[in-house]
Amino acid sequence: MTRIAMLGLVNGLLSCGFAVAALLFFKSYTETRDRLFMQFGSAFALMSVERLLIPLDVVRVDDRPWIYLLRLLAFIVIIYAIVDKNRAEA
Repeated sequence: MTRIAMLGLVNGLLSCGFAVAALLFFKSYTETRDRLFMQFGSAFALMSVERLLIPLDVVRVDDRPWIYLLRLLAFIVIIYAIVDKNRAEA
């Protein structure tokens, strides 16, 4: 297996894992109506899309570093969710 094919496989597996995590958080949100689960689900969905776009020929990471802004946005959503949850409990 070539290096490019292996990287595509790993990115696909990571994307699938992030998507499963997002779906589990969305399911928890529907059961509890806690905003933390919705925000975490959204962050993991963003990370899934980001990992899915990397191996595609449409988006070359070297030419378009903006693809990593999705990952940055996902981490910002996670930090906001934690701060929001802690502020609501205090």
